[in-house]
Amino acid sequence: MRVGRIAKSVQELRSENKDVRKGFTRRPQESEPAAQGKNYITPGGLQRLKEEHWFLLTKDRPAVAEVVAWAASNGDRSENADYQYAKRRLRQIDGRIRFLSKRIEAAEVVDPEAPRTGLRATKVFFGATVLYANAAGVEREVSIVGTDEVDLDRNHISWVSPLGRALMRSSEGDSVVLEAPGGKEQLTVFKVRYERIDVEPFREPIGSYSAAKQS
Repeated sequence: MRVGRIAKSVQELRSENKDVRKGFTRRPQESEPAAQGKNYITPGGLQRLKEEHWFLLTKDRPAVAEVVAWAASNGDRSENADYQYAKRRLRQIDGRIRFLSKRIEAAEVVDPEAPRTGLRATKVFFGATVLYANAAGVEREVSIVGTDEVDLDRNHISWVSPLGRALMRSSEGDSVVLEAPGGKEQLTVFKVRYERIDVEPFREPIGSYSAAKQS
């Protein structure tokens, strides 16, 4: 990478840093337990974790390390804003790589499309898609996924969320109680089914170091 291109990438990344953070924080907070027990996850969710891990390890981290080396050559590091900025981003990437490694290692894949018999085909367990209604008759359909796959835009909720826990082990026609922050709410389960849950694939964040390097 030429010096001019490196300097340009640092400048661009500062203005786009907000977009980078969005790309990496849509998943669970890194303060969540990373390896406590099993990390139940769908096949699509695990694939996304692996793709992000690969991207950080093989593309983004090497690009940032190159920027750090360039910035370190420009004088006093304690007063070098480019160096401090790049080093901070490198620490963020390393932390995310460690987090993802632990999540992938603890992964317990549950495929919603796998054949099910008996109660496991009719009751709500991990991977179920559930249609329910509240006391006012308002219907909503949710899919129960792992903590790394939560996506409210797609109605994907965590199996350990209050709603996920309330629905767990219920069957069609059952009434369950949701312990919500605003109080208890009664829900009626209308339909339980198991089908493919489409998880949004990992996409390289706009404003990443590797993207700036290629521009």
